[in-house]
Amino acid sequence: MNDVSNAAINDSAAIEDSFSVKKVQNVEKTEKTNWVTGGFYAMGEVGCQLSWYMINTYLTIFYTDIVGLSAAAISLIFLVARIWDAINDPMMGVVCDKTRTRFGKFRPYIMFSPIFLAIFNILTFTLFPLQGVMKVLVCMICYIGAGMAYTALCIPYQGLLNLVARGSQVRMDYASCRAIGKGAISMILSAVAMPLILYFGHSKVPNAQGYFLTTVLFSILLIPCCLLCAWKCKETVVMPAEENKKPTPIREALPLIVKNKNIMITVFSTFAGAIGCMARMSMLAYYVLYVVGDPRMIAPIFTTMTVCQLLGNLALSWGTRKFTKKGFMLITTFTQVAALVMLFLVPAGNTTFLLAISAIIGLTMANENIAPGMMCDSIEYGDWKYGVREVGLTFSLVSFSVKLATAVTGIVTVSLLAAIGYVPNQEQTLAVKTGINALVNLFPAILIAISGISVLFYDLTPKKMEQIYADLDARKNNK
Repeated sequence: MNDVSNAAINDSAAIEDSFSVKKVQNVEKTEKTNWVTGGFYAMGEVGCQLSWYMINTYLTIFYTDIVGLSAAAISLIFLVARIWDAINDPMMGVVCDKTRTRFGKFRPYIMFSPIFLAIFNILTFTLFPLQGVMKVLVCMICYIGAGMAYTALCIPYQGLLNLVARGSQVRMDYASCRAIGKGAISMILSAVAMPLILYFGHSKVPNAQGYFLTTVLFSILLIPCCLLCAWKCKETVVMPAEENKKPTPIREALPLIVKNKNIMITVFSTFAGAIGCMARMSMLAYYVLYVVGDPRMIAPIFTTMTVCQLLGNLALSWGTRKFTKKGFMLITTFTQVAALVMLFLVPAGNTTFLLAISAIIGLTMANENIAPGMMCDSIEYGDWKYGVREVGLTFSLVSFSVKLATAVTGIVTVSLLAAIGYVPNQEQTLAVKTGINALVNLFPAILIAISGISVLFYDLTPKKMEQIYADLDARKNNK
């Protein structure tokens, strides 16, 4: 692999001439964003959200209140699932990279995995007449099965972005469409999920039938969404490194992927930022209840953030063009950090101030969707510098980092809440209120700042990407 790396570097150095400039124009200036393709690509994200929303939002309470699992049993299920993810996600990435079909590399999985995902989602929210160890075991199997099916959809869906477009900004535009789809469906699901649960359950409180039938509905809807994505998002890009070349074995590819600093920066910033955002969102209700002291503010604050995040998603294409991916990521990240610090320092009694800061936080939260564009550029860089572009394996690292962040967030937030002396359903002391304020605003601000600091070392500028594209094309033509 060292010979491949040296040859790749030598090739790139030898062709920095007018031919390179010509290729730059071919890649970056002639390729246009097809917004219809972008819309159909967004349908894949709609399908993913229809799949995972119920699990992310309601599975824990379903396990405790409906199934009757203990906290220890639920923790065991989640722990085993995350351990398996560490094996399953990279394995799925390798499988994708080795796939060669008439439908392409990633599209077959987007066509067929939603059926299995729908089945396992429904099974996960099925109340089986079991007790004891068997009940825990069946719940674990169903949850892990849903996670595996989601991985079989999510990793190919993310990797597809690399093969529906070649240009860096065009890929970012499609990533923006994905973000808009995510924001729109998230708003809809947050508004209709619980009313549907109560309607299907014929009850004023959630019950097993309500959870089950709502999951059935969402699971049925996700299938056509994913099929529309696979139907219209054709894999039109054939990369120089993939023509007539077998996939690099994982034992050779993984060290080079880890060596690619821009990939690792993107993975780490995603991991740290995800912990910060998820920790805040999971604890925000505590802040409103006990620090703001007004339960009526929960809905306005959450709604403001959700609506503004969708507006932020709409601005991604403009912002990344105007300031570059790195620049817009840094601007939005540190703006969010400043807003969180202000929220921690300023007394929480002013409603206008709370909603205004929540709007800023919502707008800047859209920056999580810049990461796919950064990852696409990092993969091109890896091909240029090391001669390796294992797209599926690379995106599996991002997928696993988010799942790991979810597990870490759950453990850390519960532990910190106990550490500050929080007592449920009681009037909290001033010290506890200060601790909740720190957990909801200052703690996420620190993590998000760390995420932003890591992005400072990301060095793929538009000018550098132009040269990388030109060199890769010239390398292909010189063979």
